[in-house]
Amino acid sequence: MAPSDERTVGMGPLAGVRVVELAGLGPAPFCAMLLADLGADVVRVERPVGGSGKEDLLNRGKRSVRVDLKHERGPETVLALAERADILLEGFRPGVAERLGVGPAPCFERNPDLVYGRMTGWGQDGPLADTAGHDIDYIALSGVLHTIGEADGPPRVPVNLLGDFGGGAMYLAVGVLAAQLRARAGGGGQVVDASIVDGSAHLATMLHGMLATGGWNTRRGTNLLDGGAPFYDVYATSDGEYMAVGALEPGFYEQLLAGLGLSGELPDRDDPANWPEIRERLTEVFASGTKQHWTEVFDGTDACVSPVLSMTESARHPHVLARKTLVESEGVVQPAAAPRFSHTPNPEPGPVAEPGAHTGRVLREWRVADHDGLLSSGAVHGELDDPS
Repeated sequence: MAPSDERTVGMGPLAGVRVVELAGLGPAPFCAMLLADLGADVVRVERPVGGSGKEDLLNRGKRSVRVDLKHERGPETVLALAERADILLEGFRPGVAERLGVGPAPCFERNPDLVYGRMTGWGQDGPLADTAGHDIDYIALSGVLHTIGEADGPPRVPVNLLGDFGGGAMYLAVGVLAAQLRARAGGGGQVVDASIVDGSAHLATMLHGMLATGGWNTRRGTNLLDGGAPFYDVYATSDGEYMAVGALEPGFYEQLLAGLGLSGELPDRDDPANWPEIRERLTEVFASGTKQHWTEVFDGTDACVSPVLSMTESARHPHVLARKTLVESEGVVQPAAAPRFSHTPNPEPGPVAEPGAHTGRVLREWRVADHDGLLSSGAVHGELDDPS
């Protein structure tokens, strides 16, 4: 059942896939945004009042309907949408969707092939399942937060990209798309239980392998990839900016030393006992020049040295500009859809959905019965003759 939204018809690898998103915050909306970026017709079910503003890019490319799930006919409306959907996403605490009447059981009664994606921090079960938490709590429990920070210092908060979006939303996206493949092959629908604890732990699979073989230890800031090695770290420049150094391989390391004028001057880097001396010299030399100077020195080399850019600086970088990694939509600079596809190119990012702006059109297109009755009852909110 192809959506009739002109932006998505025939565009993106998920064109024709219908997604219902029960409005929430953070990772579930990001997952829905990702599916919309890839061409899916995503309908966000908002509460009767409130909702995100136009600055919330997580709602770009979607359509929005307002449904009162506490109204006696509200669940009926969502179930009617679920009946015609391929995927449903929700990010409530365990049991909330069931109490609202839109849990997996009634959805599967209407649509046995539905993929029902659930996004939580702790998961649908376990001792902490019913307790509150945020990104920082989930990555703390999974062991990932402990790995980030300087030696002998506290763990450092990596914003919420590692938990909410990396360990949460992306695993939900992979899960619902994998389940959708099975459903389309005749295997029927199922529940996808995506937990940020599970996902962030899974992201650390390589580190667990290194820990098991002695290639990693639990004292942060002393390992190869956590800033412990002087050839994989960040160095301050004379103007208070920073350069990132990732010269892991010997050949790249030699180019790093050449660019810094240190060829043949430093002790063996393979002996960790020499790392403090190497770090001291690298720190001294990088501090003698500006970020722009070192950017020019290492430009075009394989030294694996890059300037640390702010988000606004990144938008002006030649590589980012050439790749069109960032685009402007409705006056807002934002990341373009990723990844890229050779035969089914992604659509440009769509506008942020205004809450309830598409109530009428979605109910008509998705053939939800009794449009007028739902509106007059107060179960849905919006204009049913909405032409947008």
